[in-house]
Amino acid sequence: MTATLPAWLPAWLPRVPGEQPHPVAFATVSGAHLYGFPSADSDVDLRGVHVLPAELVVGLRTGPETLERTWTREGVEVDLVTHDLAKFCRLLLRRNGYVLEQLLSPLVVTSSPVHEELVALAPGCLTRHHAKHYLGFARTQWRLFGRTGELKPLLYTFRVLATGLHLMRAGELEADLTRLYAYGPAYLPDLVAAKREAEHGAAPPVPAAGDDVARMTAELEAASEASALPAVATAHDGLHDLVVRARLG
Repeated sequence: MTATLPAWLPAWLPRVPGEQPHPVAFATVSGAHLYGFPSADSDVDLRGVHVLPAELVVGLRTGPETLERTWTREGVEVDLVTHDLAKFCRLLLRRNGYVLEQLLSPLVVTSSPVHEELVALAPGCLTRHHAKHYLGFARTQWRLFGRTGELKPLLYTFRVLATGLHLMRAGELEADLTRLYAYGPAYLPDLVAAKREAEHGAAPPVPAAGDDVARMTAELEAASEASALPAVATAHDGLHDLVVRARLG
């Protein structure tokens, strides 16, 4: 199954999953397009799940748990990463915000009943400890911004802090920074507009950025402690059953 993508994404994207060596249960668009600040020269990050046949799991010759491929098509750079279903489910249960964002991305290139079941099970994977993922990601991007002065890591810092705050407070995942402005400083729309002009470039002067990042970091730490989200995931059994059925079916 394929979904209707926004007109600003390449029309040939839905053909990509069918060109892969193993069946693709789903593929979605991640990266800057998902985060709300793609530029004209942004590459397209495709993420998803492939399903290895049983003989490549139980035999002596095992298939790849992760497939990565980067190429250029019609002038657009495409970066494709898929995990085998079992590995993807293990990542879901390890408080990994990346895979949750990929699974729940509204930019769906191809879907399937397996994808629909994963989406239905996603709420049972959310925990208050996902805040650690977003805090760690923010620290990494903030350090990168300190070294390079580029706008991209600065926006990523604010994006992951805002996503983490929304998840802890509202219990839902939202990766699009343009929907999360209320969590950040008033100048975020200007930074997003600048990022849309060019993928790589210096950040404009933002003297208050350090204070704002520190404030949002402290707020996310506090929100994690106060969150109504559970401490542990509850979707283990459902995910296990899905993997077995998909593998044997």
